[in-house]
Amino acid sequence: MSQLGVPELLIIALVLVLLFGAKKLPEMARGVGRSLRIFKSETAKLREDDDDTHTVQAQAQAPAQPQPQPAQPPQIQATPLSAEEQARQLEEQAARLRASAASQADKRV
Repeated sequence: MSQLGVPELLIIALVLVLLFGAKKLPEMARGVGRSLRIFKSETAKLREDDDDTHTVQAQAQAPAQPQPQPAQPPQIQATPLSAEEQARQLEEQAARLRASAASQADKRV
């Protein structure tokens, strides 16, 4: 399979400008960048929280307790959302995950 060269990239850029308009492209890129930044920071926090819970469990060496069933992920909507709406939903989901992790940590202590 061949690599994308400069002519191919220019054609792709031209098609994007024609489809979305020159004014929308920077706005869309900013929204995607914000969403990715939020997602990356939240996943890093979840990994840190997960590492913390593993060290606490190893130190406590308590008898095994049945794990509660994880909550089902929310259903994905069929309609496309704007980048800002996606970022808001990610922030809400991250807040719910932090709250549930904090409540589980409180139960273990």
